[in-house]
Amino acid sequence: MAAPSPEPAAEPSATLSIYKAARSIKRRASTLYNALRSVAEDAAFVAEVAALWPALPLVANLRCGLWYAPPRAFAATCYFKSTDGHAGNWSFSTARLNLHLALLAGNRGGCIIVDSTRRGKRFPDSMSKTIPIWCCVLNRAIERHRLRAIHKGGLGGEVNCEVSSTMLNGDTKNNSCSSNWDSSVHLPVWVLGTEKNAIEGRIEEWTDQFESCGADIHSLAINLQKPLRPLWISQRTRIWLNEVPEIESWDFTPIILISASALDAVATQRMSSEFSWQYIPGAGDDEESWARGLTPTLFWKHSYDLLDAGPDHCNQLVADIVEKDRVYRAQRGEHSPQITAKPLKGYDDIKCNDDRTSTMWPMNLDPCTSATDAQCSSNGHLLFWIGTSNLAVSSTLQDALVGVDCILNCDSTSKLPSNSSENSYLELSIVGSKDDRFSLMKNLSKAIDFAKRNLLAGRKILVCCQNGEDISICVALAIVTLLFDDNGCFDCGNSFMKRDITKLEMRKRLVFICKFAVNARPSRGNLKQVYGFLSNEKERLSRLT
Repeated sequence: MAAPSPEPAAEPSATLSIYKAARSIKRRASTLYNALRSVAEDAAFVAEVAALWPALPLVANLRCGLWYAPPRAFAATCYFKSTDGHAGNWSFSTARLNLHLALLAGNRGGCIIVDSTRRGKRFPDSMSKTIPIWCCVLNRAIERHRLRAIHKGGLGGEVNCEVSSTMLNGDTKNNSCSSNWDSSVHLPVWVLGTEKNAIEGRIEEWTDQFESCGADIHSLAINLQKPLRPLWISQRTRIWLNEVPEIESWDFTPIILISASALDAVATQRMSSEFSWQYIPGAGDDEESWARGLTPTLFWKHSYDLLDAGPDHCNQLVADIVEKDRVYRAQRGEHSPQITAKPLKGYDDIKCNDDRTSTMWPMNLDPCTSATDAQCSSNGHLLFWIGTSNLAVSSTLQDALVGVDCILNCDSTSKLPSNSSENSYLELSIVGSKDDRFSLMKNLSKAIDFAKRNLLAGRKILVCCQNGEDISICVALAIVTLLFDDNGCFDCGNSFMKRDITKLEMRKRLVFICKFAVNARPSRGNLKQVYGFLSNEKERLSRLT
């Protein structure tokens, strides 16, 4: 009997799954040219809204907001995370206080913040909830501070009365009574009532945290004559141009929140004079996945050429621009990794390095302190002096800097300056916590010894890392906590042994640093390493004594 013949192998299905088909469509739509064209169109909307209130400074919410206006248009940057406003995960971050923004709004009568989202929402959660929570907490803290000042003024005589009057109103017409101060939560109408009630129930707790972290509430109370209040504007908002209100007519300090992108659930076909392209909502978001090394600075510098290049030549032109910029910075000794990008792929398949160094712009924190605390180097980077501590933080710099005696370089990719000696330069190979969970902790003892030796000699130290926002801030935090007392005076670590090392204590010193280094964005992983190092160091010194 003949053996049965094997069944023929099943042919692979010729039909795509819905998931693969959707990804294929998205990949074809999410080209680099479509993204840049969408950014340019949304930027035109941002410019129109900003022109309605030309006196108000334009502020970019990092990092997406930086794409929607030329660098010269921004007076400052801020950092509000959408995760702090996610449903059930609301929080007020003392690591991202953005107090420079409140001072800027107080000095200029308000401000305009730019951001976008491509999650199918009109506004990102950072604008719907994070910023309204921030406004309310600051208003509540200022109200408490003023009420305490009034109470002290009533009991303490004429001097305290004058101080209370100064804080309560630079304009007695607006703030003749503390009851005029609005400290309620203002959320957009699309936030559910249950969510609003849950947020309102935690405002007092967050205000207590804000007051306990050591923030300078007194300066806020003096600068802000009217309470902060968010206003929301999107491309669906109707504004009658003949009825645009004057800033002075409002009884609050407006924080105008612009969501730059249109609310399109799917990419829509658009036409220009020469090219057909598809609009992408929130195209500036998640730049690592699509920008191929292009930064907002480079985009706006070459925007006309890039948009005129069309879809067929855009990728190559971006590659040329990025490479020329990389070579230029490498010749000047700056950190300039080579960008590699897979050709002919869409958003989801491109992985490129992130260049944050060139996306920080000089910002005026306080007219009394900005000239001394923030110094711009010859290559355009910002250098922040931390009070009178002889300690400064910045991104990696190689140009000569006035007033810097020694450099603590936490970026191993940069080269040793030719004119530096061992006593004036220390290079530490520190990487982010995602790459090595203990890299910072293992190098902090060397950083502390270097700082202690030079501070004893009266030298001014620059602590720098690749972006000047994370590792250098954490190293400075360890130095300030271990070698400085509660008043910010160098005491060689004497007060360190007399106080407990708690997270609250660390938070106070981080707030002190962020008061001057307004671009600080330390990661949670690196902050944990600093806390672990300080706890171990306290234990080690206790055993020695």
